[in-house]
Amino acid sequence: MISTLAEQARRDLDTFRDPGSVAVVGATADPTKWGYWLARGAAAGIHRRAVHLVNRNGAMIDGHASVHSIDDIDGPLDLVVLCVPPAGVPDVVRQSLDRGARGFVGITAGLDRALGRPGAERELAAEIRDRGARIVGPNCLGIYDAGTDLQLAWGEFQAGSLGIVSQSGQLGSELAGLAAARGLGVSRFVSVGNQVDVTAAEVAADLADHDQTLVVALYVESFVDGRQMIDTLRALRQAGKHTVLLTVGGSEASRSAAQSHTGSMTSALDVVDAACRAAGAIRVDTPAQLVEVAQMLVDAPLPSGRRIAIVGDSGGQGAVAADMMGAQRLDVVPLPGPARERLAAMLPPDAGLTNPIDLAGAGERDLGVYAAVVEDLLALEEVDAVTVTGYFGSYGFYTPSIEEEEKAVARRIAGASRAYGKPVALHSMCRESATIDLIRELGVPTYHTIETAALSLSACSRIAAEPGRALEALPPRPGSRIVDGYLSARALLESAGVAFPAARRVEHLDAVAQAATELSAPFVLKADWITHKTEVGGVVVGIPDSDTACKAFDEMSARLGPGTYVLEEMDTRPDTVEMIVGGRRDPVFGPVVMVGAGGTQAELFRDTALELAPVDEVTAAAMVQRLRSHALLTGWRGKPAADIAALVRLVVAVSRLLAELPDCSDIELNPVRIGPDGALAVDALIALATDPTTVPEGEQP
Repeated sequence: MISTLAEQARRDLDTFRDPGSVAVVGATADPTKWGYWLARGAAAGIHRRAVHLVNRNGAMIDGHASVHSIDDIDGPLDLVVLCVPPAGVPDVVRQSLDRGARGFVGITAGLDRALGRPGAERELAAEIRDRGARIVGPNCLGIYDAGTDLQLAWGEFQAGSLGIVSQSGQLGSELAGLAAARGLGVSRFVSVGNQVDVTAAEVAADLADHDQTLVVALYVESFVDGRQMIDTLRALRQAGKHTVLLTVGGSEASRSAAQSHTGSMTSALDVVDAACRAAGAIRVDTPAQLVEVAQMLVDAPLPSGRRIAIVGDSGGQGAVAADMMGAQRLDVVPLPGPARERLAAMLPPDAGLTNPIDLAGAGERDLGVYAAVVEDLLALEEVDAVTVTGYFGSYGFYTPSIEEEEKAVARRIAGASRAYGKPVALHSMCRESATIDLIRELGVPTYHTIETAALSLSACSRIAAEPGRALEALPPRPGSRIVDGYLSARALLESAGVAFPAARRVEHLDAVAQAATELSAPFVLKADWITHKTEVGGVVVGIPDSDTACKAFDEMSARLGPGTYVLEEMDTRPDTVEMIVGGRRDPVFGPVVMVGAGGTQAELFRDTALELAPVDEVTAAAMVQRLRSHALLTGWRGKPAADIAALVRLVVAVSRLLAELPDCSDIELNPVRIGPDGALAVDALIALATDPTTVPEGEQP
């Protein structure tokens, strides 16, 4: 079942799928102009709908007559394509609305400049909405739908199963071209342009019940509403359609706005990746990568894990393939003894039988060996996917007499992949051949380089392992006020379940002496109001007794001035690991939570894991496991293991608190000391996005 968002998009955007009529305003017979390609594409659907070409001179365009203006059109208007100079767009829009137009495709750019005021195109979009219509664009390349013979864009499209939604028309066109070159056509193409009305999220949601679309390619430069986009991609995933996302920096403002180490230790793309995990989608870095991953998603079953078997007819290519798989964090697993025995019976004595499997010339003597080995490997519980690398796909190309034999082997390999529900990726030295075309048509993705095969397998394994998760909407935390300082941050975090060492507020020497009698030495003295205390000498550790505490207070207060200070018990537990737990409010995607290696060198190591908040314990545990520093928590070089469960609970608590405090911009606990007997936060920061006024109800700041 598709989501409410998808249902709404389906109702609102129906005219952009299969309009009853199309009018191209600005059509021309000049093939170097946009208006020619739009007119030519519109005319290709004339058997399905009424097509009107508007050219002020009434020119014949590719054998089709045109009219001089909107007023000369007989019959109702549905979808109008705007390809006139920007100053003329408002009049065309109003004429069309008066004739009952329901949708516009705005090709024309530069409306604000031509009309002489910022926001002019948004004002026009608001007028369109007020009169019950919608507009895609302006400044877009157009739209295409293979299933309804709707082509209102520059260029040619090959029909297929890839839906393309792109903020950049040119990049969307590149994706369509790359897909066609890989035998992967386009089901639907929408260039959203400036998104003054119809957004990329709406267009993507509209693909949830688009039968021809199997995989969605999404390029966005800015996320208008990050959480809505996540809901959209989850709806697509639930409808059985995977999304591959390409972006360029995402929400960079999220870094510059952060006030804590948390912001400086993560990038904007970290947040986008977290959004993709929540949505059950995957992000790639380049258009070529997007198409290669999409090819596997369209053609092949998803792998159920990351264990890969490699079959090569060259030891060198097999070894390189193993390196590429390892670089993508795929596991080239050793094969069990019985499997090696079966392979030994098929292959020459000098064949490699561990993994990678080196056929050692067996394929040249009998092409059927390729299929037999792949079939055996796919049957193993220890293998989730198989990669074939090397010469296969080239035999028939260079020796036509054995082409049919090679194609028969290709059918066996594709059949085994379907039968076992596991993907096979073929990396062939031959870029194009009849065998490669056939095996790709049968559901085995083919690759020109082994690194793209590895990347695609890794991406698909991540998609399989990350089906998405619902983001719980938490109500605002009742009775809390945020105020500046460590003590107020402590109080709020303690109310959420975070443990701290015992501490006292001190503002003069007598208070320091009294606090020392109530606490257990050694002590830590801190300046409450300073965010990064170490840099300015706002913290002294290892204070052994009351007299030393008073002397430390005298020195610090003389240097930093009067204010609130904190005397706190120092955590002296042995075998602790220092971590950082933080959260911040991203301006696009909302609250995010982070865990990583902590202490004063946290920014140096930048070993972090980040997710959208709030998270549950399963997600928090997965975050901790992704860290390079995870090994320190499990017992490094004979030390006892830390209480990872306590760290996980702390991550959950911080994530929920941030989600419950809409006015909070940052939360940071650094360091958090994790020992065998639990977790203690020994410094904390809570920063406000607006006026600072929050502590738990009943607490004194």
